[in-house]
Amino acid sequence: MSQSRDSGQTAAPAAAAGGDTTRERILSAAMEEFARHGIAGSRVDRIAKLAKTSKERVYAYFRSKDALYAAVAAREYVVIAEATQIDPTDLPGYAGRLFDYFVARPDHHRLITWGRLELPGTATGADDPTQAAITRKIDLLRQVQQAGQLDPAWDPADVLALVNQIATTWAAQPELSDAAAAHAVDPTTAARRAAVVTAVERLFPQAR
Repeated sequence: MSQSRDSGQTAAPAAAAGGDTTRERILSAAMEEFARHGIAGSRVDRIAKLAKTSKERVYAYFRSKDALYAAVAAREYVVIAEATQIDPTDLPGYAGRLFDYFVARPDHHRLITWGRLELPGTATGADDPTQAAITRKIDLLRQVQQAGQLDPAWDPADVLALVNQIATTWAAQPELSDAAAAHAVDPTTAARRAAVVTAVERLFPQAR
């Protein structure tokens, strides 16, 4: 069966529509494997073993390793969006929730980062769930600008990018987290979170 780079996903067996536990086990095992080894370094046979199924069964659901990664990443983006819930009138609070999410789940940040490194420029369609979520957030930011609750001088796309970048500063730079734990005046995670929230507050104050 082909293992070529292809982010498309085959139609899963009919049982998946009713909540196929094999498929869920595969996705959970793949999440762990991709986060640990990246895409190129991951092995489908290890994923199958962890999922207590066969390699052939994995390929019955996902026609390539990249397709499997795409499914795992898409699911993760949905989980992040639900867990962090952007409030365009309270961007400091949103940044704090993003910080909390990735501090608790550094492996999830690694999973996303591997995709950005190994699958750059992957074409996404208009129905791509990740792009749809980003577009929705940008639209929400534009609406609060129009309502006078956010400085309209900023492009809402820049606002979203900057808030996300600030919120994930420490997750994206674990070596600086180690340095802060050893050398910062206040070495606690709470201090790092406070810095993130304060930075976003100064750029994009909470609407009053």
